[in-house]
Amino acid sequence: MNPAALQAIVRKDLTAVVRSRAVLIPLIVVPVIMLVLIPALVAFTPRLAELPGSTLSQFQTFLERAPAGLKASLAEYTPAQQIVVLSLVYFLAPLYLIVPLMVSSVIAADSFAGEKERKTLEALLYTPTSDRELFLAKALSPWLAAVTVGLLGFVVYVLVANLVTLFTLDRLLFPNILWLALAFWLGPALAGLSLGTTVLVSARVNSFQEAFQLGGVIVLPVVGLLIGQVTGLMYFSVGLVLLLGLLVWILDAAVLHLAFRLFRRDELATRL
Repeated sequence: MNPAALQAIVRKDLTAVVRSRAVLIPLIVVPVIMLVLIPALVAFTPRLAELPGSTLSQFQTFLERAPAGLKASLAEYTPAQQIVVLSLVYFLAPLYLIVPLMVSSVIAADSFAGEKERKTLEALLYTPTSDRELFLAKALSPWLAAVTVGLLGFVVYVLVANLVTLFTLDRLLFPNILWLALAFWLGPALAGLSLGTTVLVSARVNSFQEAFQLGGVIVLPVVGLLIGQVTGLMYFSVGLVLLLGLLVWILDAAVLHLAFRLFRRDELATRL
C-alpha cells in the first residue's frame, strides 16, 4: 500500500470537484432543498387542521392502515401534531438518505469519466500505484465527501427540524436514535454501495453525464422505501434502519471485492 500516492489522488479528486460547477452545484442545491427547505415547510402543516374536511380525514385513513409501532409512536400527539412528527421523523428519512447517495454518485461519476473528459486520465494511469490501490483511491474520494456532506446535512436538518418542532409542538425531537442510526450507520453504507457501482460504471463510459445517469439507478431502492412509507406498508424504525445498514455494508464488501477483481488499468487505457 502506498499511502502518499493514495492521499495525493484523493486530494486531487476533491480539488477537481470544488472546481467543477457541473459537480459542485448539485452537491449544494439538492441538500439545501431536502434538508432545509422541505423540513421548514413542515412548519405550515398544522394549518391543514384548519382546512375543511379532506386533508385530515385522509391522514386519519393513512394512520388506520399504518403499522402498530408507528401508531404507538404518534399516539400522544394531536392530529395536527401527528402530521408534523410523521413528516419530520419518518417521511423525510428516505429523502435524507438520498443526499449521501447523490453526493457519492456525482463524485464517483466524475472519477474516471471526468478524467477522460479533462484529458488527465493517462497521467493518472502512470501513478506509482497498483490497480487495487488506484481503484481504492478513486473510491475513497466520493465516499469521504458523501459521509462529510451527509453528517453536515444531518446537523443542519436537526437544527431546522428542532426549530419547526419547537414552534409547532413546544418540544425538541432531534437528534433521536432513529436519525443517529440513519446518519452514522445506514447513510455511510449507502454511500459506499453507490460509489462502488458508479466508479465501475465511470471506468467503462466516456463522459460524466453517462456515468452519472447509469450510476443514478442506485437511488431507486430508496425511492421504494419512501413509497413503502407513504402507502403504509412499512415505516422507518430503529430496528429496520440497523438491519438495512447491516445488509448494505455486506453488499458494499461484495461490490468492492468484485470491483477489485474487475478493475484493470490496461483495459482502462484502451478506452482513452
